[in-house]
Amino acid sequence: MSLEWEQVIVHAADPVALGQWWADALGWVVVQSSDDEFEIRPAPDRMPGIDFVRIDEPKTAKSRMHLDFRPDDQAAEVARFVAHGARHVDIGQGNQTWVVLADPEGNEFCILGQRTA
Repeated sequence: MSLEWEQVIVHAADPVALGQWWADALGWVVVQSSDDEFEIRPAPDRMPGIDFVRIDEPKTAKSRMHLDFRPDDQAAEVARFVAHGARHVDIGQGNQTWVVLADPEGNEFCILGQRTA
């Protein structure tokens, strides 16, 4: 049996705007776009991708799943994401080696510190 991870689904009030924000932030390409769905990937034939799908209910609580990114330079990536429109958020993480940010619709994601081992 073979199993391939194809994509992560992100529910969004405005999938086009949020998907484009993430495509620009990550330097990914758009592979599908409509008013209700917007899919991005690292390259057209490379997976997994992120598929932004319209949902009418607003986000009301901490995300149950979020993305973690491990950059070479944490401070530079945090600054880059914040300049791109992300904001710092406190989800009760306390003082950690990672930084929690949120995208324009409030979806949390982490910029991790350097790998220790």
